[in-house]
Amino acid sequence: MSARATMAGSAPDPVGELRYVVKVGSEPVGFFDECTGISVEYDVVAYEEGGQNAFVHKLRGRAKHPNLVLKRGVTHEQTLFRWFADCQESLKLKTITVSLIGPDRQAVRSWAFANAFPVKWTGPNLKGGSNAIATETLEIAHEGFTPQ
Repeated sequence: MSARATMAGSAPDPVGELRYVVKVGSEPVGFFDECTGISVEYDVVAYEEGGQNAFVHKLRGRAKHPNLVLKRGVTHEQTLFRWFADCQESLKLKTITVSLIGPDRQAVRSWAFANAFPVKWTGPNLKGGSNAIATETLEIAHEGFTPQ
């Protein structure tokens, strides 16, 4: 048992961020080098009440969700690019699920993003003589978190 688990009872140690699975709808789409944009922030609306000069009321406004950005080495798997291409004619909204995987290969926590659609795909930079791994990036807009 780790020292941290002893101090906090049965609290688990934090999980590293290197293992996670991404699904588009119910279809797993492989492993990624990077996944950014898992956040939410509320606007703050200032309300200046007449006659109240000691402070300004601050009210919670709308939630803002940045785009989800997935980056990985190019493989034979083309689910993300096909989805991007399919959305050129008509929007195909999907739920995107990102699951952080623990050492026991079980999901520690998952985040699902509602009504997601791809807004930008970037292919590899092809350069003769380079040893770098060819990567692709997909940027996905969504309407926010959905319950898991």
